[in-house]
Amino acid sequence: MPPTSADRPRRTDASGGVPDVGPETSPGPVPDRRDGLDRPDGRDRAERRRPTPRRATPGGGRVPAPRPGDAARSGEARRPGRAPLPVAAAVATLWAAVVSYLPVAVVLGVARFAEDAGSIGAAARLGLAGWLLGHGVPLQTAAGPFGLAPLALAVLAAWRLAQAGVHVSRAVGARHHPNLGRALIVAGTVGIGYGLLGALAAIALGDDGPTAAPLRALLTLATFGTLAALVGALRATGALGPLARRTPAVLRDGVRTGVVAAFLLFAAGAGVAGLAVATGGGEAGDMIGAYRTGVLGQAGITLVSLGYAPNAAIWAASFLLGPGFAVGTDTVVRTTEVSIGALPAVPLFAALPEGPLGGLGGVVLAVPVLAGMGAGWLLARRMLLTAADRHASPPGWSTLLGAAAVGGPVAGVLMGGAAFFSGGPLGGGRLAEIGPSYWQVAAGATVVVLVGTLIGAVASRAVTRR
Repeated sequence: MPPTSADRPRRTDASGGVPDVGPETSPGPVPDRRDGLDRPDGRDRAERRRPTPRRATPGGGRVPAPRPGDAARSGEARRPGRAPLPVAAAVATLWAAVVSYLPVAVVLGVARFAEDAGSIGAAARLGLAGWLLGHGVPLQTAAGPFGLAPLALAVLAAWRLAQAGVHVSRAVGARHHPNLGRALIVAGTVGIGYGLLGALAAIALGDDGPTAAPLRALLTLATFGTLAALVGALRATGALGPLARRTPAVLRDGVRTGVVAAFLLFAAGAGVAGLAVATGGGEAGDMIGAYRTGVLGQAGITLVSLGYAPNAAIWAASFLLGPGFAVGTDTVVRTTEVSIGALPAVPLFAALPEGPLGGLGGVVLAVPVLAGMGAGWLLARRMLLTAADRHASPPGWSTLLGAAAVGGPVAGVLMGGAAFFSGGPLGGGRLAEIGPSYWQVAAGATVVVLVGTLIGAVASRAVTRR
């Protein structure tokens, strides 16, 4: 039987100790007799026994410093679970509805209490009626149908629903996942919940005062909620990026140009409407004072008028484009003709012109062309800067003019849609038709913006080359 390592005699040097074993003759790692650990990595005992770095705490004690990977593991442990889609959508949708409903209830309630003709329940029902009207749901009143929606409330509701789409996408774990299907599911769920809230609000109105059809409220608010939440869901998931990259560059740049031109037209209309209100401010103040509702009542009437400020801006933009708008049956307000009859004492109507502009009409009609030229100029500059960043050659004339030509119809569709939603009946009789003709506004905006963008794009390209 061969001798084992325990039976072999140990060699000693002259001092009686174990001789040093060189790296050439070392059979393996040398065991550490004092702690029973091998040192295969070559570290000495002093390094292994080095104390772990500690950091001070607010209480004066010391805790071990974080090691690599601890933060990631702790983050995974603290990461909240995904919420069910129905629960997340219900919470976000309800909050969006409450945020858009409370301002309406407060303003209308203040106006009713100022007249000493209301209670909390009546103010709440009147707030529901105004909330539905702000989404485009027509109301039936004793004076006839009321369908002139305050677009300021619609903008507030759309913003809150877009935020609801963002929050629901985060809650279900769809954020930064560019999936168009998931964004559509989130938006559809929010829209269904919002439509149900609209139907419940219409039922809660009852038969006392303004009424609304529950089915119409369901369909209108469901569509409104789905479209608004889709904007937020697309932004949160990032699904719009891949879709935009697959779109041809001419179409993508043309859509962007049309949106810019529409915003410039809306800004020009807002400026003209503000100037008209400032000019007729004295008459508007007399109308508000004639209500004799006290300070609170006059403040409520003023806030209600501000809710229709976007409507006035769109009407002024249609006035600049040429078609104008109506303030009753068989009436028209345009640069070359103003034909209106007796109007109710509404402060917003104090800004109406008293007659045609005459020689100034041509100057005013040039404003939409300038807006289109500005959009075309920005289009050419953006395309040149993009090509320079990519170290590519500038786009050709066909690409530039094609994108500018697409901008005209896009702006026409946007302005026509805005004109459609800005009008509506203000009761029966001669006030059953208020607002611009949407198809005339769409046609006028298409032609004017098309001409303007082409001129602006060509001028910008020529100046840049020169």
